[in-house]
Amino acid sequence: MLKTWHHTAPRWLPGGQLQTIWPALYARSFQGRKPEYARERWDSPDGDFVDVDFSTHPIDVKQALLVLFHGLEGSSQSHYALAFAHWARERKMPFSVPHFRGCSGEINRMPRAYHSGDFHEIDWILRRLKAREPQRKLLVVGISLGGNALMRWAQEMGASASKVAQAVASVCSPLDLAAAGHCIGSGLNRRIYTPMFLRTMKPKALQRLALHPALFDRKKLEQTTDLYEFDNIFTAPLHGFQNTEDYWHRASAKPRMAEIQIPALALNAKNDPFMPANSLPEAGKVGAHVTLWQPAHGGHVGFAQGRFPSHVHAMPNAVGQWLLDHSR
Repeated sequence: MLKTWHHTAPRWLPGGQLQTIWPALYARSFQGRKPEYARERWDSPDGDFVDVDFSTHPIDVKQALLVLFHGLEGSSQSHYALAFAHWARERKMPFSVPHFRGCSGEINRMPRAYHSGDFHEIDWILRRLKAREPQRKLLVVGISLGGNALMRWAQEMGASASKVAQAVASVCSPLDLAAAGHCIGSGLNRRIYTPMFLRTMKPKALQRLALHPALFDRKKLEQTTDLYEFDNIFTAPLHGFQNTEDYWHRASAKPRMAEIQIPALALNAKNDPFMPANSLPEAGKVGAHVTLWQPAHGGHVGFAQGRFPSHVHAMPNAVGQWLLDHSR
């Protein structure tokens, strides 16, 4: 059983910023042919839809289903999703990537989007996946935003979570949303990542406004240059929060980690540029069911290894094996 994991970054890739950017853009996410998916569109209970991608590789009927919830503005084509798809393909495991609303390439019908504490959406998706094949085990990994929402789901479900999933894992998740929010909104992060996220988030919000006039103040959203204000104008009020501060407070998983009652892994690199190391969960405060992996290096969902240009298989291998070990 894999109890812990020590990641060693390549010498030519120093620092959290490079260990974040290079793997996302240039490192190898898979070997051989690119993983392929078949898409299903599910009608949601509120009259909207969610697009779910399923791997098309051959599977073993006895293997568990691996489900991945992506990060902010991610998808089944994100480098980490392709890496996990490759890991599942090697083991003949079925693999699924549900898309949060607005992330599958088509704008949704309803005003609702997605957020870091979206455990209601996760609950509906996981229960529907479980109902398809009740005898198949369910292993779930959440990346960044998706991981925080997944941990919030495990907290809210308590003991009943084990009726749906056998084990869960969060990878580089902003478990303390206030710490992460202030971090990504300052210094070099504000110059690099804020424009990258807003480049897609603002047009999607405006598409929703075209479908639902008066949803928010168009001029204010167009003028915003940081994620704090975007959440204040769009994310928070749209999903039942008073403002950004209320959203961060109520949606953060860190304060309630001790309430989780199924095997749960929280992996966070200490040099993740999105998360201050001193804000990460501490051993002894997360409960007996939670395992913390906090390697010194890795960046934000990077964890590159190997010779230039490196690969990103090490993290899915370690996280996937941990999930398998804790599902028996």
